[in-house]
Amino acid sequence: MARLLDGINQPADLKKLSLSELQILAREIREELVTTVIETGGHLASNLGAVELTLAIHSVFDSPKDKIVWDVGHQSYVHKLLTGRRDRFATIRQYGGLAGFPAREESPHDAFGTGHASTSVSAALGMAIARDLNGADYHVLAVIGDGALTGGMALEALNQAGSLGTRLIVVVNDNAMSISANVGAMSRSLNRLRLDRRYHRAKEEAEKVITGLPLGPQALVAGKRVKQAVKGLVIPVMMWEELGFTYVGPVDGHNILELQEALRQARSYPAKPTFVHVLTKKGKGYDPAEEDAVSFHGVPPNGGQQKVRAPSYTKVFGEAALRLARENPRLVAITAAMLDGTGLATMAKSLPQRVIDVGICEQHAVTLAAGMATQGLVPLVAIYSTFLQRSFDQVLHDVCTQNLHVVFALDRAGIVGDDGRTHQGTFDLSYLRLMPNMVVAAPKDENELQHLLCTAVNAPGPFALRYPRGAGVGVPLDPDLRELPIGKGELLREGDDLAIFAVGVTVYSAMEAAQLLSRQGVECAVVNARFVKPLDADLLLGQASRTGRVVTVEENTLVGGFGSAVLELLQNHRLQVEQVLRVGIADEFVEHGTQDILRSKYGLNPEGLVHKVLSAFPSLAKARRIGPVAS
Repeated sequence: MARLLDGINQPADLKKLSLSELQILAREIREELVTTVIETGGHLASNLGAVELTLAIHSVFDSPKDKIVWDVGHQSYVHKLLTGRRDRFATIRQYGGLAGFPAREESPHDAFGTGHASTSVSAALGMAIARDLNGADYHVLAVIGDGALTGGMALEALNQAGSLGTRLIVVVNDNAMSISANVGAMSRSLNRLRLDRRYHRAKEEAEKVITGLPLGPQALVAGKRVKQAVKGLVIPVMMWEELGFTYVGPVDGHNILELQEALRQARSYPAKPTFVHVLTKKGKGYDPAEEDAVSFHGVPPNGGQQKVRAPSYTKVFGEAALRLARENPRLVAITAAMLDGTGLATMAKSLPQRVIDVGICEQHAVTLAAGMATQGLVPLVAIYSTFLQRSFDQVLHDVCTQNLHVVFALDRAGIVGDDGRTHQGTFDLSYLRLMPNMVVAAPKDENELQHLLCTAVNAPGPFALRYPRGAGVGVPLDPDLRELPIGKGELLREGDDLAIFAVGVTVYSAMEAAQLLSRQGVECAVVNARFVKPLDADLLLGQASRTGRVVTVEENTLVGGFGSAVLELLQNHRLQVEQVLRVGIADEFVEHGTQDILRSKYGLNPEGLVHKVLSAFPSLAKARRIGPVAS
């Protein structure tokens, strides 16, 4: 039997469907989402909750003429299905396939590329201002979750939009969740309306009364008055209207007709920003996701059935953090809406007063930590590498300038994989290394991670510790944590032909590459640098002087990264070597794909390193031709 979904090639096709057909289409889309995302991995619960909302938006507005900006964009899968990408949907987040977030180069319907939270209102307001200055006529919508409203950038944009009075529609998809449950006063304010029985009871009674009235203008006027009175019972001062917005809602986010009516009403306001409050359920229509929206926010490929070799770096970090917190009453952990993602959920359950979730507010999290540090606490700020970029100034200005003891735990550093260019953690070594007073370290495995965390907690001053996404190497974990000497690496393998200086996750690839090169007659020394700042000058200079040939390996951009630091070290000590080969990420954004595929692309796997070494130092091949390298 043919599906309605198979006949949807552009948003205009939705306008031909009846309400009952749109409801059938919603069921088909949910089936497509579950079937595909369970196989490919990706954001499931958020998209299931936005099905009717997306259908309503595209049936009322005219994309791409009307501009739709999806905040974060993790809920844009339905949008992709409806905008000419249905036949490629099975490639989502796969190497060379559709991106997991909106991408302007992918479709004219993706008005703005996203990936991080709280940006949509600013971008949409910019488009609306440009529209007015250009004398154009189209609608601009920002679709933002209530979790992203906790971000200061969103509030700044709302403040300006209200003061300018620009025609703009802000649709708030309120499901009381970001990834973890939402926190903060803004969330509580929205939840008052979501949960208050007086509102829903009064609304039901009002609908009964209005239904019994004679049809005509008087009934409509009475309905509006009742609706406003009911709102006033729950929220005495409508903060959105105080900001300069016209408030529409709350609207049942799974009722297509009600959504269409609300959006048409918002569309009709000629010269004023409008706030449409939509109530949805994350994971709607798929029981496992409804019952556990946190676990089904992002699902791994193949339903999570891949073989797990070892505990994840995240899990090891979380357990070590809890151990250290039990030993040190001054240790307090801070996260930005990522309790589960950073591994702090266990500590939050055991020591709830010592874990603070600030919501999607990375800037606030860092300066909050700085304030704590001035009073003798040891703040442990656990944030994904890509999200710490958002608080660059706070790290530099509020922490490093004052040389405060704040520990930064950067999860998902290096190549993250399927989430793509907005989420790759390939810049942290560069932007942290340039900050005075900052110590920057990267463990070679999960055991070294726990020891470096212990080192960071007990060291003075700012300390950044970056580690990768996914399972550890599988090494045994020492039962006791110990401090490692700051600025000291380790020589893992001796060799006279070449010195490979590796850091973090690349150390084991370097060791395996050295073994493969040994079969070709090339003997390599391998150094686990461990610290990017300060470098172990004695060890690195000694090995560089001994071999005269240096290779640096990092899962970071080559611009200003670890390899650049080694070059600076050699230059500062006026040490001449034959050549320095830097292996890392080129000066570009890393697209989506599995970690293995992307590491192979950049020559960061063992075979890739062998090829790069022998290409850069042909004299080392000693006339041997390189065939396939045995593993």
